[in-house]
Amino acid sequence: LAIEGEGETVGSRDDPTGRRTSSLRFWSDDAKSLIREGAGYWQYTPLEDGVRFVTGYDYQTRFGWLGRTFDRCLFRPLMGWATAWSFDRLRLWIEKGIDPAVSMQRTLTHGLARLAVAFVWLYQGLVPKLIARHANELAMLTDAGITASVAPTLLMIAGIAEVALGVAVLVCFQRRWPLVLTVLLMLLASIGVAVNSPQYLWAAFNPVSLNLLLAVVALLGLVNLNDLPSARHCLRKKPEAD
Repeated sequence: LAIEGEGETVGSRDDPTGRRTSSLRFWSDDAKSLIREGAGYWQYTPLEDGVRFVTGYDYQTRFGWLGRTFDRCLFRPLMGWATAWSFDRLRLWIEKGIDPAVSMQRTLTHGLARLAVAFVWLYQGLVPKLIARHANELAMLTDAGITASVAPTLLMIAGIAEVALGVAVLVCFQRRWPLVLTVLLMLLASIGVAVNSPQYLWAAFNPVSLNLLLAVVALLGLVNLNDLPSARHCLRKKPEAD
């Protein structure tokens, strides 16, 4: 989907304090564009410990009440988040020399790793433990010394815990602990299978290979977690004037 539009700078102002402000306007005659026309500004102010960059914009929409509803519920919040996230990439470039393209690559790698880890936890918690209660899952518990009467209940508890961890991996997107916990649990689970159920080491698609693969994916997520851009690092409301 390609949408055409135009924009221009309509004025700028420099204060004796070093503050600089620039105004702009933008518009689109493309019938597919939600934005009809709008205006905004950017401003940067030198401070003792750095530079404060402020930007704001507003616009009019197309498509009547439907366009206004879509804008208010989805498009405008998404645009605000994307603007803040992009400016945090700019901050990392200025402060730490991390190229914006590298920040994008790290974010995509980290996000894919999170999605993969969360999917495995959710699937393994729901399907073989809560929905189907696979015989191999129960067999590994009994091999570990759990009685047959207790194993189904313990399997259900394990399934709920795995689902909860899968949700935490997604919700706590910039937290390390869900990924660290994943690595530790996968290593412990692999050791447990090797000690208590060694017959599964030779099986096709055995749990050890899945556990180690999941641990590696979680490690990839951890490696790419440092210095990730985040919209939360930007103030979403204009600060009070100094």
